[in-house]
Amino acid sequence: MAISRRRVLGHCSAWLAAASALPVMAAESGRTVLVVGDSLSAEYGLVRGTGWVTLLEQRLAARKPAVGVVNASISGDTSSGGLSRLPELLARHRPTHVIVELGGNDALRGLPLSMTQANLSAMARAAKGAGARVLLVGMQVPPNYGRKYGDDFAALFAVVAKAEGAALVPFLLKGVADAPQAEALFQADRIHPNAQAQAAMMDNVWVVLQPLLK
Repeated sequence: MAISRRRVLGHCSAWLAAASALPVMAAESGRTVLVVGDSLSAEYGLVRGTGWVTLLEQRLAARKPAVGVVNASISGDTSSGGLSRLPELLARHRPTHVIVELGGNDALRGLPLSMTQANLSAMARAAKGAGARVLLVGMQVPPNYGRKYGDDFAALFAVVAKAEGAALVPFLLKGVADAPQAEALFQADRIHPNAQAQAAMMDNVWVVLQPLLK
C-alpha cells in the first residue's frame, strides 16, 4: 500500500518515530506499546501527526501514569518484512504490548495465505516470548479478490489470535470501509483512509487495547 517517493518518506518517518519513542513516558508507567504495521499505520498520504497511531499516542499520553508508544510502521511492509524487523524492535524498545497491523500488502501482492498466517503467528510468539501482550489487527480485501479468498483472508487473523492467545481487532476499517458514504473517508487512491477516518480506526483499536493495559 505505497508508492515511490511517498513510500520512502513513510519509511523514514516511521523509523524517526521509533527512534524518539517517548522514553520518559515509558519510564513513568513502565509500559510501552509497539506498533508494527504498514501504510495504514504509517500515515501514508496524511499530514504527519494525524494518523490513528498518533491519536492513540495522545490518548495514552493523557493517562496517569502515561504509556509510551513506538510507531515502527513502514508503508508497503508485508508480514515477512514485519517478522524480520521484529526481533530488533523488541530488543531495542522492550515493549509491554505489541500491536501487529500487517497482512494487507500480502493480499494485494497475491501472496499465499498460509505464509501470511505463519508470519503473523511467528510475530505473536516472538512478542510473547519477549514478555509482551499481543494485539493482532485484522484486515479485509475488496470484493474483486473473490469471495472465498476474501473470507479466508479475513478469517486467518482470528485463527492466529486464537492459536497464539492474542487479542484481536477483527477489522481495522470497521466504520470506514463499510460506512454508508465510505468514499468520503478515503484518499483518491481508494485504498488509504483519509484524515477524517483516523479517529474511527483508533477507536477500533482502543476498545480492544484498553483492557490489556489494565
